[in-house]
Amino acid sequence: MSPLDNAATIDPPRTGVKMALRRQLRQPRLAELVAEELRARITSGVMRDGDLLPKLEDLLEEFNVSKPSLREALRILETEGLITVRRGNMGGAVVHAPGSSDAGYMIGLVLESRNVTVRDLAGAIKQFEPLCAALCAERPDRMTAVVPVLRAIHDRQKEVTDDPIAFSTIGREFHEVLVELGGNETIKLVMGALEAVWSAGERVWAQRASSSDSLPDGRTRAEGLRAHERLIELIARGDATAVVLAARKHLESSQLYAVADADHLVHASAVRGKKDGRP
Repeated sequence: MSPLDNAATIDPPRTGVKMALRRQLRQPRLAELVAEELRARITSGVMRDGDLLPKLEDLLEEFNVSKPSLREALRILETEGLITVRRGNMGGAVVHAPGSSDAGYMIGLVLESRNVTVRDLAGAIKQFEPLCAALCAERPDRMTAVVPVLRAIHDRQKEVTDDPIAFSTIGREFHEVLVELGGNETIKLVMGALEAVWSAGERVWAQRASSSDSLPDGRTRAEGLRAHERLIELIARGDATAVVLAARKHLESSQLYAVADADHLVHASAVRGKKDGRP
C-alpha cells in the first residue's frame, strides 16, 4: 500500500473534505462557461439591449447544468452590468448592452483608486474632446450625420435658458454627442467613458451648486450657447483646425465652475448611479 493509500485509509474525513472542495471548484467553472456563452451573445448583438434572457427552465435545458451553476452565471453577468435580474412573478433577466457608461464606471474606479482629481480629468477632456470636434468637421457626411443632430440639441438648450439645471444637463448632452459623432469607434469608446465620468461629476456639482445658488448666471449661459453655435458653424464649414481652437477655448471657460472643487477626487459612484438607473 502506498503512503497516499495509507493516508486515505487512516484519515477518511480529510478525503471527504477534499472531494467537497473539488465539487465547489467545479461548480464556479461551469458557471463561468455559461456566463462566457451568454456574454458572447450580448456583446455580439445576438441579444440586444432590453431583451430578456430565456426563462430559467429553458437555460437549464440548453446548458444542462444545475440551478446553482446557472444562478452563479447570472450573478457574474449581473456584476458585470450586462443583465439585471428581476425577481417575482414578472421577473426575468434584462439584457444591457455594454456602452460608454459601463466603461466610464470602470475607468472611474481606476481614477478613484489612483486619487485622480477633478482638475486632472478636466485637463484630459480639454485635450481630447477638441480632437473629436475635428473628426466631426472632417466627416464628408457631416451636413447630414452631425450638424442636424447638434443643431437639434442646441435648439433644445436654447429653450431652457431660464432653468440652470436643465440647461447644464442638455449642455452635457451636446458634448457627449459631439464625441459620439466623431466616427472613430475606439475614440468614441475611450472618450465616451471619460465624458461619462465627467458628466456624472458635473451632475453632482450642479445639484450641490443649485442648493447654494452658485450656478452660472444668465450671461454665462448665453456665452455657452454662442460657443456651441460657433462649434456647429465650424463643423459645417469643415474647418477642423479652427474647431479645435474654438472647442478648447469653450472648455476652458465652461469647466471653470465644475473645477471650483478642483482638488476633489474623482468618484465612480456617480457613474454607478446612472448605470443603476437603467430600466
